[in-house]
Amino acid sequence: MTQVNELIGGGSGLAWVAVKALLLFAVAVVGLRLAERRTIAQLSAFDFAVAVAVGAIVGRGATASDTSFADSAIALVTLLAAHRVVAILRRHSRAVRLIDHPPRVLVAWGELQQRELARAGLTAADVYALLREKGVADLGHVGYLLYEARGTVTVIGADREPGPLQRDALSASK
Repeated sequence: MTQVNELIGGGSGLAWVAVKALLLFAVAVVGLRLAERRTIAQLSAFDFAVAVAVGAIVGRGATASDTSFADSAIALVTLLAAHRVVAILRRHSRAVRLIDHPPRVLVAWGELQQRELARAGLTAADVYALLREKGVADLGHVGYLLYEARGTVTVIGADREPGPLQRDALSASK
């Protein structure tokens, strides 16, 4: 019987674990629903940190006998509120520099930019894979390869002049 108790921990506590899990799930869903859509659709570094923390709070709060629903709910609400404040701060040019990575120029006029690769934590093989995904067969056909803040890339062909938005990204990368 002792082994059964170790496995399930006493039947009366299981119902409370289920109730706490459902309530914390509801708080998380409501909080994420009130957040901006980008929270889930386009994870930045701070979005990812919040997503991991939300999962940890829900998981720990539901199963820890020494953590109440109220403690976990307050932690969730506080975390989601802090996420919202950071999202608002990102709209200001000074704060955005602290929160988001600037674009990086990984290739300029067919030449790999080794310093920028190192700063982005990428290798030449990573760049070649990104270019192949974009249908680029020859590095010489690339005017610029921009590594965007969210990890996507923009390819500007060697035969094209960068447009205004691309010029803005090129300027921001310096």
